[in-house]
Amino acid sequence: MTPPKILLASSSIYRRQLLQKLGLAFDWASPDIDENHQPEESPAQLVYRLAEAKAHRLASTYPNHLIIGSDQVATLDNCILGKPHTHINAVAQLRSFRQREVTFLTGLCLFNATTNRTQTSVESYKVRFRNLSDEQIESYLQREQPYDCAGSFKSEGLGICLFEQLAGDDPNTLIGLPLIALTRMLATEGVDPLSQPANFFHVSN
Repeated sequence: MTPPKILLASSSIYRRQLLQKLGLAFDWASPDIDENHQPEESPAQLVYRLAEAKAHRLASTYPNHLIIGSDQVATLDNCILGKPHTHINAVAQLRSFRQREVTFLTGLCLFNATTNRTQTSVESYKVRFRNLSDEQIESYLQREQPYDCAGSFKSEGLGICLFEQLAGDDPNTLIGLPLIALTRMLATEGVDPLSQPANFFHVSN
């Protein structure tokens, strides 16, 4: 029996690298959606909505696929962390994180474009920041320049050095694709990565 086709609705190289861990064949494409935060929408509601919107957006183009949508925000005191855009703003953000806890919320959706079944969840992962010196903050920003990244850091890059402690069910959630939850969703659709032949792996765009 031929396994269902899988599509990752994302242009993120980091999400592609994570999905590759499962050894499944998949294509990827970037969805074009409005990601603006709606009034009165909580961070969890935002990532839930956007994960579904990304998966559903590509359904007409990929009608025979299982489509994976994912969206992530970082929050401090339940407020969404914005992108700094400038060095000065990034320094201020990272200074405010010293010895504080930032929560990553990742919305995950698996949409079966053939049956219209949608599975969606929100996974959380918490990081506690080190008591970073101004010199450490400056060194990090000069090396990675995460000015277009919410919270002024890239958790999938050198940003891991900013953290003192991590807490959550799945460390992949921190990077943006909760593989444990995704494996459960795929199983509901009859896809078990452990049951696929060793030569099944393939990625295309």
